[in-house]
Amino acid sequence: MHNTINNLENIKTKLVNYQKAKIIAVSKTFSAENIVPLLEYGHRHFGENKVQEALLKWPDLKERYKNINLHMIGKLQTNKVKFLFPNFDYVHSLDSIKLAEKISNEELKNKKKLKIFIQVNLGSENQKNGVSISELPTLYEQSINKFDLNIIGLMCIPPKDGSASDYFKELKNLNKQHNLNELSMGMSQDYLDAANVGATYLRIGSEIFGSRS
Repeated sequence: MHNTINNLENIKTKLVNYQKAKIIAVSKTFSAENIVPLLEYGHRHFGENKVQEALLKWPDLKERYKNINLHMIGKLQTNKVKFLFPNFDYVHSLDSIKLAEKISNEELKNKKKLKIFIQVNLGSENQKNGVSISELPTLYEQSINKFDLNIIGLMCIPPKDGSASDYFKELKNLNKQHNLNELSMGMSQDYLDAANVGATYLRIGSEIFGSRS
């Protein structure tokens, strides 16, 4: 059995009590050769950080393997939005009204609705993407009512200072306030904490694919 499959199964064993949590295998920097064993095994949720990198790998893979769900989990610039179609199905990093408008326009052109998470900057960190907590209600309302986006939940990358679980609980509360059902939180180092709080999508890379060069 391929290493990636063993790693995925080990993670699933740890998540046996968290049936709602779906695993996104984050394949950034890894080639199609590394991804194919998981596709052959039946895994269907994958994440990429960069649109341009994804375009080198996924069109052929999506042609060969059906029902793949491809997640854009990295920073998304407005000039890259048009390249999301037709390969991406989810966006985890909506963080501005400008980006919401651009996605809406491209959805209309491509006649495809994406499933979208709003990224929240819980620690107000300058170096991190995401909308501030104070600006979240406005972005959510405009995304839904003005731009007709399919907002399914919130996403965060917790600050390194403090408890990841506390930040995950904060995001869960914000999710509840906005009547959203999905939560994108938790990566290789903290996915169990996230699952314990109620994450429905876990973005796991190195624990599946190994260390990145």
